[in-house]
Order: sequence, then C-alpha cells, then structure tokens
Amino acid sequence: MSQKKRIVVIGAGFGGLEFAKTLHTENAELVVIDRRNHHLFQPLLYQVASAGLAAPEIAHPIRAILHDKQNSTVYLDEVSSIDLAAKKVVARSREFPYDYLVLAMGGKTSYFGNDQWAEFAPGLKTLDDATTIRHQLLSAIEEAENTNDTAYRKELLTFVVVGGGPTGVETAGAFAELTRKVIPRDFSHIDTREAKIILIEAAPRIMLHLPEDLSAHTKTQLEELGVEVRVGAMVKAIRKNEVELADGTLIRASVIVWSAGVQASPLTRTLGVTVDRGGRIEVSPDLSVPGHPEVFAIGDLALSKGNKGKPVPGVSPAAIQMGHHAAKIINAELASGKIDVAARPEFKYWDKGTMATIGRSRAVVWLGRIKFHGFLAWLTWLFIHIVYLVGFRNRVAVLLQWAYSYVRYRHGARIITDNYSATFQGRPKVT
Repeated sequence: MSQKKRIVVIGAGFGGLEFAKTLHTENAELVVIDRRNHHLFQPLLYQVASAGLAAPEIAHPIRAILHDKQNSTVYLDEVSSIDLAAKKVVARSREFPYDYLVLAMGGKTSYFGNDQWAEFAPGLKTLDDATTIRHQLLSAIEEAENTNDTAYRKELLTFVVVGGGPTGVETAGAFAELTRKVIPRDFSHIDTREAKIILIEAAPRIMLHLPEDLSAHTKTQLEELGVEVRVGAMVKAIRKNEVELADGTLIRASVIVWSAGVQASPLTRTLGVTVDRGGRIEVSPDLSVPGHPEVFAIGDLALSKGNKGKPVPGVSPAAIQMGHHAAKIINAELASGKIDVAARPEFKYWDKGTMATIGRSRAVVWLGRIKFHGFLAWLTWLFIHIVYLVGFRNRVAVLLQWAYSYVRYRHGARIITDNYSATFQGRPKVT
C-alpha cells in the first residue's frame, strides 16, 4: 500500500463526484468505487422514461470525468460490506483499506415494506428503470394501435404515476405531453389524446413541500394538460396492470410508475451506527459518522441537521454541498497531517430553492420569499439543469433536443429495443 493517505469514495453520484473533484490529491491517493461506470443526472430520468431524451444524454462515464485527476483510480465494482473497525471496504473480488472513507451510495426506491410491488411498478432511480418504463409506455401505445378490443385499448392507454412529489409531477406531465402533443399524428387507428394519465398522492395535496398556492397551481397546470390528479388516495395493493386504492377503487393500467418513496442504501444498516427509519445515518455536524471521524456520509444516506436545525433535504444541490464540505475538511487535515475534529466546521446547507417542471413552458419555482411559475419558471428550471449536467457534450445534446422538441413538439428517443411481442403474450388478439 502507498505511503500516501488513501481516501476511498463509494458512489459517484452528485455528492461523491463533487467530493472527488474538490479533493486535493497531490499527496494522497483517491479511490472511487461505483457499481455503474457512469455518473447519472437523475433529475432528468423522467425525460428518458417519456422518450424525451436518450439515455447517453443524461449520463457520462466516471473515468472520463476524473481522467485528469492525479493519483486517482476508478473501480467498477459493488461493495458487499464495510468494516469500520478494520478500516476496509470489501467488494466482490478485492478489499480496499482506507485512511478516510466517504459514503455516497445514494438511495433506492422505497415501497414502504411492500417490495413485491416493484415487479409491477418500477421506480425511477436508474437508467434501467427509465428505459423499462419507456419500453412499457411505447409498447402499450403500439399495442393499442393493433387492437380493436375497446376495454383492452382503454387499459393500454391508461398510465398511473404514484407519488405527487417532483418526480411524479414531472413524469405525469411528460406522459401527458407525449400523448397529447407529440405523437397523435403518428397513429392511424387510435387517438393518443384519449390516453388517461392518473397521478395518485396519499397526502391532501401534491408537491407538499411547496407553499399551498404553488401546489394548487401545479395541480391546475397538470389538469390543463389532461392529467387526472387524485389526492388523499392511499394505495392498498399493486398487481400486474392493476392498482387498488384503500377505498376499494381498482385502476387497470398498462404502465404503473412508483415515485412515492426513497430509502438509503441497505449498506447503512450493516455498519452498527444509528440510522433513521429510511436507513439514513445520523451524522455529526461535520458530516462524519459518530465514533468514526475518518468516515463521512453525504447525500441521500446522511441525516444532517445542517438546514438551520432541520434535516437537509435529499436533493442534488444538498449532496453537492456535502461533498464539497467533506473534501474541504479532508484537504485541511491532509495538509496538517492529523485529524482534528475540534477544528472542523459544521456543515450548513444553503437552500437554493425548489423547482419542478410540469410540461412545455410550465414550471414552478420557489426561492425563499420569491415564488413564480409559467414560462419564466421553465426557463429558470432549464438553465439550472443544463448548468448541472456533467460534460459539455451532454449540455449541448440536451439543449438541442429540448429546443427541437419545444418548437416542433417532437421527441427523438421513441425507439423500442426490447422484445415487443413477449410483452403482450396472451393478451386479446385483433378481431
């Protein structure tokens, strides 16, 4: 092992990547481990799911991002365990001793104890999730074109999104625009504008984290797009092509998307440290793991009270700020040659506001006391997302694609690559 201090980072999401880019590695060794070879811009996954963007436009190879980072190594591997006492990370085929460890594995979809629903209602956390949903969506529309069974066609053209947060709202809005604005002219026997998009939220209103007026505006805008918004609706069960609500309502649908919950990586529960119900590690004010000053937890798996005494939200700006903060602490300690917990600054989250897009020229933005919506909000949302995209090529590709879609109402990623026939095996035939 090198005499240089070894810093191991697990996860190359927003937080892990920002940490790696900020860390000074002139006299240190950086090891980045991720089970995927790309950094993913998760806020735009719904665009891939709704055929608005192609997968490579929101992802960038980790090695390419860090190729100029001296004394750094990227491993495509999956961590199976972490031994905090022995200071080592165990992956599939190797072990990684460390002097500092940064936990940035992010989160996964939570079904609140109903993991069997995952088979029928994929979440939206990975490119695989997004391409699965896109395949289901486009295949269902193609099958609707092929049948003249009225009941079957109605089911095929019904799409359900569970969860009225930003992901659910953006996904439902994108589905509505696709079916009502983009593809109606492409089909001869069906009118895709008759597609039924249902957004289900258990709370009394959608976008619960926004002020009531912005929440109400979001609901109005969705309904103008043709989305049926059901609030106060609790999901009781999800089966193949079927959602059952607590009031007994059964909804038959060809596509069911789950965006109602998230939990931390399961690895956090194996560390022997305090975690909350969602598996988030209750970190110290400096973001270190209590009892282990050489270990930092950042992003979705960290429960920090650095938001003026309130939990820091699980959003990408927070993860980026956490990664930057942890790197600054380690930079200082590498320079001094020792761990000095007393000298470490507390993490303080800078809330840059909340925003979500509802559709073409439709968005809501909340920046402290400033609230606005409409076209200006959409431009603000567009600019912020373009800025955060990794890689110049990605920014250009996304901007050109969106400009084309905006002017022509055309989406360029409507390709079905999986086995279409197998998807509808055993379904009613054309008569």
